[in-house]
Amino acid sequence: MMRKSILYAGGLGLLAALACGSGEQTETQPELTQRQRDSAIGASSLPGARGVTRALEASDSAAARSSRLDSLSAQP
Repeated sequence: MMRKSILYAGGLGLLAALACGSGEQTETQPELTQRQRDSAIGASSLPGARGVTRALEASDSAAARSSRLDSLSAQP
């Protein structure tokens, strides 16, 4: 009798474990890039957010300048 109850309990446990893992995947939002996170922080009212915005502007300016210099050096 004890053996039947153990098998019964084990079967119920296995059934419960299988029922919990339905195999369906829920849609998750894609992770944000570092730039997107920094932009969100810069747009917030957190302390130092203005500094993040200015750092992004400086980075954009440096990238644009570098691109201009690269295009000048590529001309024959």
